[in-house]
Amino acid sequence: MLTDINNVPIDQALNENGYVIVDNLIPEDMFESLKEACDRSVNKARNGEWKHCRYVGTQFPPWTEGTDVWGVQHLIHPDLKESIFAQWYGSPKLIEAVCQLLKTSPENLQMELFNLLINPKERDFDLTWHRDAVPAETAEEQEQEKLKIPHYGTQWNTALYDDECLFVVPKSHRRVRTPEERAITINDPKSHKMPDQLQVHLKPGQTVFYDNNILHRAAYFKSSKRATLHASMGTIDGGHHRAATIFQHGLDWMDTDTFRQQLPKSLEKPYANVCAMASRANEGKFAVKPIHEGL
Repeated sequence: MLTDINNVPIDQALNENGYVIVDNLIPEDMFESLKEACDRSVNKARNGEWKHCRYVGTQFPPWTEGTDVWGVQHLIHPDLKESIFAQWYGSPKLIEAVCQLLKTSPENLQMELFNLLINPKERDFDLTWHRDAVPAETAEEQEQEKLKIPHYGTQWNTALYDDECLFVVPKSHRRVRTPEERAITINDPKSHKMPDQLQVHLKPGQTVFYDNNILHRAAYFKSSKRATLHASMGTIDGGHHRAATIFQHGLDWMDTDTFRQQLPKSLEKPYANVCAMASRANEGKFAVKPIHEGL
């Protein structure tokens, strides 16, 4: 059983607090290779050689305009030609952590997203306070109902350099917003004065898993180098709820022979499971209209 930095079982800590910090989920012999692959990927994104990017000024997909990059999308896309990312995404200890958090076995895991969060070059950029799948304007009654929907998945940030970009409100993942929180998320969503906010400090090699319903935001600083691996996995039980969350990022490139041929063996079953979800929930398509489009 894996424990967090406070020696608490990681599933217990995530359930109680909405986030959990874990050491050493990157094998020592992969660490430098991942940093080098990130540098190459960032250079391609900033030079315009890689079009799957998140651009300053836009928080949610679609990211269609801009020049200053704050995220590199689709690290396991075959055209990026960086096999180390898929190797780590399917590495034993990471898979063990995900299975413990989701209380499942590797055979039931579902491949999902793998992106890179970086520092912009031109200006600092704040994301708003949000829950990933519950828009800020959601009425209290609807918010309560949405919070009852099981995730069937988990997401995480793994830092390759010191990272202090993520802010969360601990224990906010299972309750509706307070009146003050609601006012901030709607009227002042980039506020630095959210009650009980916590800045998450990650050392190189540390990972934070967090519930995507926790109130959170991020601050991107141009002055500090950032390369943080941002990924998610789910289980076969996710269905339409998981499909909408994942496929809004546009994953049609996964449905290709080129992608299938470069998968490590550890990801073959998770890939088969995401294909099955697409077939059941989305007529076999790996893309849907973004949840946050137009907000």
